[in-house]
Amino acid sequence: MTLKKPQVLLLSLAIATAVSACSGDDAAPAAGTTAAPEAGNEATLTLDESNLPGVNRFQLSDLDTSVDACTDFGGYVNGKWLEANEIPGDRTSWGAFEMLAERSTAIQRQLAEQAAAMDANDGVENIVGDFWATGMDAEKINAQGIEPIKSRLEQIEALDSQEAIAEYLRTSAARGESFLFGFGPEADFKNSDLNIAYATQGGLGLPDRGYYFDDDKQDKLAAYEQHVAKVLELSGIPADEAASQAKDVIAFETRLAEVSKSSEEMSRDVSLYYNPVSPAQADEIAPNFPWTRFFESQGVATPEMFSFAMPDFHAEVSEMLADVPAEQWQSYLRFHTVDGASPYLSDEFAEENFKFYSQTMRGQKEMKEREKRVLDTIGGQAGEALGQMYVDVAFPADSKARMEELVGNLSDALKTRIENLDWMGDETKKKAIEKWASFTPKVGYPDKWRDWSGLETSRDSYIENVLAAQEFNYKWQLGKIGEPVDKSEWGMSPQTVNAYYNPLANEIVFPAAILQPPFFDPDATPEMNYGGIGAVIGHEMIHGYDDQGSRFGPTGNFENWWTEEDSKGFTGRTDQLVAQFDAYEAMPGQNVNGKLTLGENIADLGGLAVAYDAMKKATEGTEDPMTDGMSRDQRFFANWATVWRRNFTEDELKVRLNTDPHAPANFRAMGAPSNLPAFAAAFECKPGQPMVRQGDQQVVIW
Repeated sequence: MTLKKPQVLLLSLAIATAVSACSGDDAAPAAGTTAAPEAGNEATLTLDESNLPGVNRFQLSDLDTSVDACTDFGGYVNGKWLEANEIPGDRTSWGAFEMLAERSTAIQRQLAEQAAAMDANDGVENIVGDFWATGMDAEKINAQGIEPIKSRLEQIEALDSQEAIAEYLRTSAARGESFLFGFGPEADFKNSDLNIAYATQGGLGLPDRGYYFDDDKQDKLAAYEQHVAKVLELSGIPADEAASQAKDVIAFETRLAEVSKSSEEMSRDVSLYYNPVSPAQADEIAPNFPWTRFFESQGVATPEMFSFAMPDFHAEVSEMLADVPAEQWQSYLRFHTVDGASPYLSDEFAEENFKFYSQTMRGQKEMKEREKRVLDTIGGQAGEALGQMYVDVAFPADSKARMEELVGNLSDALKTRIENLDWMGDETKKKAIEKWASFTPKVGYPDKWRDWSGLETSRDSYIENVLAAQEFNYKWQLGKIGEPVDKSEWGMSPQTVNAYYNPLANEIVFPAAILQPPFFDPDATPEMNYGGIGAVIGHEMIHGYDDQGSRFGPTGNFENWWTEEDSKGFTGRTDQLVAQFDAYEAMPGQNVNGKLTLGENIADLGGLAVAYDAMKKATEGTEDPMTDGMSRDQRFFANWATVWRRNFTEDELKVRLNTDPHAPANFRAMGAPSNLPAFAAAFECKPGQPMVRQGDQQVVIW
């Protein structure tokens, strides 16, 4: 029961790249198929804006004029702010994204409280209200203790054979509780109009395979072993035995890690996700866990073909079913069952979960208050239900219209840049324009909402509501296999402060919650919005042309539309960008991984350039107002840097450097502008200064 992670594949989000560095935050289930948003909710919802957290706008007083903008642009724009704004105790990072997330959370809390007070009998208010009421009832949760998952632990204790274990893996997966692999629908790489099933690797409790082997991560591995032992002890295993079983769990996961792909491999080679085989062929690869039986057990018609991604991993799981003793399997399954459920159980379980995953791994000082944790749960299990309520009170209609205008302007600027590329031949350029013409933008919220009928929640038990939603979402996802792709669906809820590009649908998506300062402000001057949300729009568009997005064609199919010469030219330029970010030292002895972060860095560079072009076009023929003594161009770049003001705890930064495809924020503030002559001109930078990259060092791609 790995409740702390999504149970279905949602591959479009796995291979799509979001603009923020919010890795680790679970996206809500994708949108569905009913009720136009304009209809609103039957119940009356209100929003009290008087006590909402503020937003983070660029201010002239933020500038640290003791720092040369041409030497350290991030320090010039953000240094004073970062020094004055410590990370709150219940977070591991703090900046523009987190401030907007706090505002979104405050709105969601008001809505959840209202939904709980309504005690509705159906609809999204009923679901949200039941989650809120039961999640906030600490007394009942503590009284229940581990009782809500006792039956699952008893089932695990009875597993005494290979076949019994394989059967348990199937039956638990059918409840949406997959221990060892991700399984779910996504568009066929070769036919993006049709959903097929995908199976991928999983099963590790630590963020990446390197945590099991790398010398510099052995302290985290040792702490994880202690955590495993503590969780097993809390579940009722005597301390000495729990310590012994913890060693078995570590050995089990280490064996999985040996055949797992790294975060870098997974983010930089999208082809790893696509390995079409027949179920019979999968049975040959993993004979001890037959996939023909797995499809049957999930209630899914056995397909002619599905994507059996990372086949070596599945082969090893099959071998482990044959040669790992049942007792070791029991320890692994028991630990992950209790560990995954811990956030929804009594305080001793939730606190142990926090101590390891948030405090030890990421340096978070304080546990989030219960209200925020419950809202996180709603976001993960019923995010769009709450999102439907959110846009009803918190997203002005004119914001959507303004955003659509900005998207159009950015799109025009991107087309012009593609047409004027001097390193790309006409044949490839023609294909690039075809892809540009097929971009689908989505702004604010879905055009139709998901149908939640069939999800039964109550005021009886918090974790029972979580388990019910988990199974409901899993079965809803499975229902898509073999069906046409519904391209109206969203992979993020409207209240999420983020954005993404989905290469299989060639779509760019901007949830309502990100459309606030410093990204978007209806009262701001054009350069501020273009340096904020404009660069975000450009960023997501460029993801269609980054090192992985460029492997998908105009219709979303996985195909090569590049000539050999242009492909080599593109790789040569992206290699320059890898080298640029490899040279940034994020903390003593540890640099940014330019390969891991390549896709985001390509998108930043191209997106900022496109946004600048669009800003200049939109303000053409108007006099530069020189606001607060700063030119229009200076304010454009300053707002770009404001977006990337962000403090990290040391442990959080370490995790991100190993697993996050986004570079640390301060390097994003500086990396792209340093390659743009417009930046050097705006701040009168001289050749040789750090923010001026020239000659072989200057990276120009899109």
